[in-house]
Amino acid sequence: MKHIATHLKHSIKDAHITERGELMEYFCERLNRDRTQDGYSKITLGRMGKTLEKIPTKDLYYLKKVCDDAGNFSKKFWYLLNPKKHQEER
Repeated sequence: MKHIATHLKHSIKDAHITERGELMEYFCERLNRDRTQDGYSKITLGRMGKTLEKIPTKDLYYLKKVCDDAGNFSKKFWYLLNPKKHQEER
């Protein structure tokens, strides 16, 4: 018979899972895969939370869909977060 603490740890961990948290983990996983191949350091969940803090959850679903359909996930992600940085000056 297992100690009661093992059951409590599992139930507490599952209680804190949110849609937004799952999306942040998804973005971190996909971006970090490309970043490690390019020689950059990984993005932490804290940094991703700060980056996405002003974006509503429904817009994160749109961002996920658009980035998944794009050829380069990372490039499309950073462009959609701030397109003004990536436009050419005329």
